[in-house]
Amino acid sequence: MEQEPLLMIPGPVPIPQRVRAAMTRQAINHRGPEFGAAYAETVQTLKTLFGTVNELYIISGSGSAGMEAGVANFARDKRIVSLVNGKFGDRFAKIGARYGTVTTLESEWGTPLDLAALERELEAGAEVVTMVHNETSAGIKNPAPEVGKLARKHDALFIMDGVTSIGGDDVRMDEWGVDIAVVGSQKCLAAPAGLAAIAVGDRAWDRISEKRPFYLDMAAYRKSGKGSPMETPYTPAVPLFLALHEACKMIEEEGVAARIARHRRMADAVRAAAKGWGVDLFPTLDEHHAYSNTATAMRIPDGVTDNDLRGTVKKFGIEIAGGQDHLKGKIFRIGTMGGVGAQEILATLAAVQFALRKSGFAAGDGVEAAAGVLLG
Repeated sequence: MEQEPLLMIPGPVPIPQRVRAAMTRQAINHRGPEFGAAYAETVQTLKTLFGTVNELYIISGSGSAGMEAGVANFARDKRIVSLVNGKFGDRFAKIGARYGTVTTLESEWGTPLDLAALERELEAGAEVVTMVHNETSAGIKNPAPEVGKLARKHDALFIMDGVTSIGGDDVRMDEWGVDIAVVGSQKCLAAPAGLAAIAVGDRAWDRISEKRPFYLDMAAYRKSGKGSPMETPYTPAVPLFLALHEACKMIEEEGVAARIARHRRMADAVRAAAKGWGVDLFPTLDEHHAYSNTATAMRIPDGVTDNDLRGTVKKFGIEIAGGQDHLKGKIFRIGTMGGVGAQEILATLAAVQFALRKSGFAAGDGVEAAAGVLLG
């Protein structure tokens, strides 16, 4: 039997066969009714996952393109506060610096954000807040409801990166006061990389910049999206749209609540395994922060190298992620997102357990602990 690599990283994720097959069909007219119907149906599913009734459009570009679209259209020449406790929060700050004046409120990666400092910046006149909801670089979920409440209190826009939470965890854009939210196709949606969806609320539309980018002009996406059939302003990546459409069909078939529950159960299983092994989880939490339910970050035990751990796991045809930037060699991360389930989780954890023991670390039976969670 031909073996494919098993990607258990924080995206991209394994793509279901149905979704892959959707990309292999003959080209269709991207200005015709078939494409328009697929686009509109995909948008309706995504709105449910975003927890929004706001307008939502799909961009041919990665999640970073969606982040930049949010900033470039709605934060140009404004005072921006960027909350940073990981790599992708830092990316948001760097994007913001291209378009506005940024104040970075930085915490150590994987530690709580400083909400008191955020309120002080808002009181001083900050107009936009950017935050990554689920920071996979450190395995921490940040407090979107609390940040949204502060932003609304001070009449600031809240732009949220939901790239690795939407579709795999509970997201309530409208209830939380998020004005602009973004997701990437290759994470919890289990579609190929290369698309971003961005939802925009009324408060943001009222403040859209007059000087906007050309390709990422959200006013252009809005105009084309309101046509019949629904269209994109520029030629879309049609095979990727069709693949995302199929992925959304699978999400509807599973049910959003069931999908979120599955993601949480998988993450709970990985955390149970870590406890069983005697391996420390990386993030530091408080009452407002939580462990990520789509990527678990753990400290590499003393005496074990990254190559000992991830290199051995890779020999089984399974890829897990290491640390990024200054965390290289210090942590490892297991993704629990997309269409994977108990089989993939247990195979991955068994490989990690073997690698830990082979490296001389006296790991307990984390696999048994995880199996109990998955069966419970």
